[in-house]
Amino acid sequence: MLKEPNSMDECVYYTLRDIGKGKIRCWVYKQKCPKCGKALMGKPRDEKGKIKIRAKEVQCPSCKYTLDEKEYEDGLTAEANYTCPNCGKQGEAKTPYKRKKVKIMDEEDGKLVTADVLRFNCEHCKANIDVSKKMKGA
Repeated sequence: MLKEPNSMDECVYYTLRDIGKGKIRCWVYKQKCPKCGKALMGKPRDEKGKIKIRAKEVQCPSCKYTLDEKEYEDGLTAEANYTCPNCGKQGEAKTPYKRKKVKIMDEEDGKLVTADVLRFNCEHCKANIDVSKKMKGA
């Protein structure tokens, strides 16, 4: 049984989406600092306390230990609760937090486009359940 997050502050990533005839709620928990183990790693903050959202590194708020964002994300695990769009059954899944490039159909244009997706497999019918990165509108 997966533990759902209580707050967005616990998560690096969170989404709730409709996928075809199904739904998926996906999240990725922040990890504790590998150096001190006291606090959750997160984006660094400026002098006023605002989060630097474009920063390419993550930092421990207590000991100021810094890691490259890519290196940090490689060790994370994505978790999901879903209703499979293929078989209609509910399930849970875990997968490494690594996006794969996949060709998907763009509903507006009717063309195949390449998108970054997190791929989960249904525990009942083994169908692929893809959570695509939000596309930028034209």
